[in-house]
Amino acid sequence: MKVDLNCDMGESFGMYQLGSDEEMMQYITSANIACGYHAGDPSTMRRTVELAKEYEVQIGAHPAFPDLMGFGRRHMNCTPAEIKDYVNYQLGALREFARRYDLPIAHCKPHGAMYMMAMEEEKVARAILEAIAVVDDNIIVFAMNNSAVVELGEKMGVRVAKETYSDREHTETGSIIMTRKGSAIDDYETMATRVVRMVKEGKVTAHTGNDADVAAETVCIHGDTPGAVKLAKTIHESLINNDIEVTPIQNILK
Repeated sequence: MKVDLNCDMGESFGMYQLGSDEEMMQYITSANIACGYHAGDPSTMRRTVELAKEYEVQIGAHPAFPDLMGFGRRHMNCTPAEIKDYVNYQLGALREFARRYDLPIAHCKPHGAMYMMAMEEEKVARAILEAIAVVDDNIIVFAMNNSAVVELGEKMGVRVAKETYSDREHTETGSIIMTRKGSAIDDYETMATRVVRMVKEGKVTAHTGNDADVAAETVCIHGDTPGAVKLAKTIHESLINNDIEVTPIQNILK
């Protein structure tokens, strides 16, 4: 069995530092790099791509609505044309840094409100998928199970990786609760066991206590989760110990 581990990265901005990017690189296979709209800046983008090259981690764009003040988590009423422009602009920015280090942009994972809206609203999902396909139709898109992005991607011939989360609660439909609920995430072994179950059994216990069916082709570990490095290390070790190969998404989706 195989799974990709991804992490939202490059989210520092100017003098504000967020996450432990280099430490996380040791345990992941895909880096979702902020492109300046919700977080990140040119120097941070360059350094994150440089780290990915050093640690042999695949890179992907992490585009968002233009919402620095809200960290991209506020819903915005944008036209499909505007969304396409936002995605193209941010992909283009990352692509130039990627060229500098001779790396391809392997995937794209929208951030925050853009991500959540795309999962439910077909017009948003279509705008994002069309924007990505124009740039490079080989780019894999990350999306939640049972989402509009998965459904449309299959119809449009865009490769979509079904994503689950290590540090967010899931709903019974396979979606997630965007902000953390309930007790703090500090039981790393329990969280790692949950990830192993998602990969091996295709099941996760939802926030209601009932099981939900999920396909875990790529699993997200947020870089700004408290204890993210320890969580990533524990998850990586647990996967290996359960005979699950941790590998970039290109090796899973054929």
